[in-house]
Amino acid sequence: MNSVDGKVAVITGGAAGIGKGIVKALLADGAKVVIGDIEATALDATVQELSSLGDVRGVVTDVSNPESVDALADFVYDTFGACHLLWSNAGVTSGGGGNPWDQEANDWRWCFGVNVFGTANCVLTFVPRMIAGGEEGVIVTTSSGDGGIAPVPYASVYASSKAAVSCFTEALAHQFVAQATKLRAVIFYPSGGLLDTGLWEAQRNRPAELARVKPRPPAPGTTFAEFREHLAQAGLPNDVVDLDELGRFALDGALSGKFIVSHGLDRAGALLTARANAIQEGDLPPSALEGLS
Repeated sequence: MNSVDGKVAVITGGAAGIGKGIVKALLADGAKVVIGDIEATALDATVQELSSLGDVRGVVTDVSNPESVDALADFVYDTFGACHLLWSNAGVTSGGGGNPWDQEANDWRWCFGVNVFGTANCVLTFVPRMIAGGEEGVIVTTSSGDGGIAPVPYASVYASSKAAVSCFTEALAHQFVAQATKLRAVIFYPSGGLLDTGLWEAQRNRPAELARVKPRPPAPGTTFAEFREHLAQAGLPNDVVDLDELGRFALDGALSGKFIVSHGLDRAGALLTARANAIQEGDLPPSALEGLS
């Protein structure tokens, strides 16, 4: 599928941030878009704002809940009769950085519930219908180089969740080919600079039953401003990405036939080579932080 004109696209976490930029690109290219997002107020505002750009609908969706994703799929198929592009984009952090041993069970439950189980729920719900429809389609997952390429030691839970998303998407892509389906899978790594998205304030949507039991120990870079200042003081790049431009880049990449869509893959390749060499020797591989230096 090299065009979304007249096609039906579903994107989770599309009411703000990178997801909203992707929605704008989809509408500009003539897609009919259904946004699934957990924030009803933000979802309504985004649908109203973007309605002049094309056919865009919104369904309040908790991707960690299979029944909620089922309801999203039912709406899409009852309304349009098909889904041609599924973008599993919704994601959260575990609530800030820190030592791996300072993370709590609820940090794991919440982060993996949205990032990993959310991706799985979307695939389990939509892909069988997409295969049965017999049309070309693309499934895109939003992962992160912070885990998908190499771990970030102070974001161990988040990085682990994104590593799982990348591994799962690779398996999905291989099986689409092996089963001779008309579907293909794509991994999108948000990149190109610093990302000032709602991920930094994801705690606002954290369910009360998954709240932390103990106060979180102080950790540097728990807000976007703090993280950007930390990079600046370390002499590292800290330019902020235009999210609309990133959304356009992401969609163009997803339709290009590439499996991985990302800026800076040359640097990622060098880091992965260093990791492979270390693994071959039985040594500790370099982290994503070492890849930034």
